[in-house]
Amino acid sequence: MATEMNGDHMPEYESKPLPDVVERFMRYVQIDSQSDPEHDDVTPSTPRQHGMARYLGEELTSLGCTDVTVDEHAYVTGTFPASPDAQSAPALMLCSHLDSVIDAPAAGIKPHIVHYEGGNLVAGVVAGEKIETTPEQVPDLEKFVGMDIVCSDGSTLLSADDKAGVAEICALLKRLSDNPELKHPTLKIAFVPDEEIGHGAALLDLEKLGAAYGYTVDGEALGEFNYECFTASQADITFTGVMVHPGSAKDVMVNAITVASEFQQMVPAFERPEHTEGREGFYHPINVEGSASEVKLSYIIRDFDSDIFDRREQTLRDIAAFLNTRYGENTVRIEIHQQYRNMAEKFKGYEFLIDYALAANREVGIEPNPVPARGGTDGAQLTFRGLPCPNIATGGYNAHSIREFIPVPSMEVTVDLLVALVAKFADRADCQG
Repeated sequence: MATEMNGDHMPEYESKPLPDVVERFMRYVQIDSQSDPEHDDVTPSTPRQHGMARYLGEELTSLGCTDVTVDEHAYVTGTFPASPDAQSAPALMLCSHLDSVIDAPAAGIKPHIVHYEGGNLVAGVVAGEKIETTPEQVPDLEKFVGMDIVCSDGSTLLSADDKAGVAEICALLKRLSDNPELKHPTLKIAFVPDEEIGHGAALLDLEKLGAAYGYTVDGEALGEFNYECFTASQADITFTGVMVHPGSAKDVMVNAITVASEFQQMVPAFERPEHTEGREGFYHPINVEGSASEVKLSYIIRDFDSDIFDRREQTLRDIAAFLNTRYGENTVRIEIHQQYRNMAEKFKGYEFLIDYALAANREVGIEPNPVPARGGTDGAQLTFRGLPCPNIATGGYNAHSIREFIPVPSMEVTVDLLVALVAKFADRADCQG
């Protein structure tokens, strides 16, 4: 279904067969499965994720998986049997998340294909405004001239994060099923809910899953590969004021809003997300609420270096202590909660997972680009739970945005990459080294 965007109108689709991975992807994104941080006390955080989970359970069954389970928390697991010559190899897990982020609308997604001829990539027209991505915003666009690109209509997410990963894993299973000569170990498939709100693989039963190691398929630009990520925590800070009538407030009133403002001004200004990149960490205020009598302010803290990360946490504690000296004990109370750690700390003895992924990229004509993930992945959580798990790219761009897109050839070559990758595990007889 290739289309070209022209002017303010969406043209009719031109019918043509879709590659298997694209056909699957366009089906999956039309199932609403947003997670919701406001309901993170239950898993899944939204009932709609159950519908996506049930659908994917049926997909895995139709693709030849055994032991397919869709549990009460919307975790989907299944086993794809090894090729005949690889049945003694340790099982390999492949994992993607089934939820979509809440940062933009995700209900009623209308995926379509734009044949990109250069210039701005126009996803659609909403209320008379073109929803477009410029080459300045995404320099990689120049690589895609002449290619088909999947977009939403501009009113919603596309949900390539991470239904592209789901589709690529399912397309891999289809490829292996249709070509029994392709070597692969037993594959343990896991599709998990609530990754976008930090839960992800938390409730995945690793003992029951039975994999020795694995990969998440949840990256962005083709070739990107993540085996390290931020170490992360959240700081929740409460500012308690002293309230009296403002007419008689001199030397008595302590305004919680004022103290919270002073706190924020003392946090290093150029160590915020809008001023950092690459391996630079940050402090990021994410929520503030309250009144002159009490304010609650939350930060997320991120860094790749564990020593620098520890210093960041201490900086916030030191600011709180300084303000308590100025305004009185317990004016500022700070609680810091660890979220996840840099998974690079846990790959000693499992370096082959990195080597295999880099080699598989090169085998399909992609120069790999190992980059530290400026965020968390299900792989980080799984790695610290004892299942080493780097992250493979899906090929998507502009995640968490109505401008999200993914080139068709990128999805196809990701399936090729996964075929090459799983073949490397067919002859392994050990779990380490």
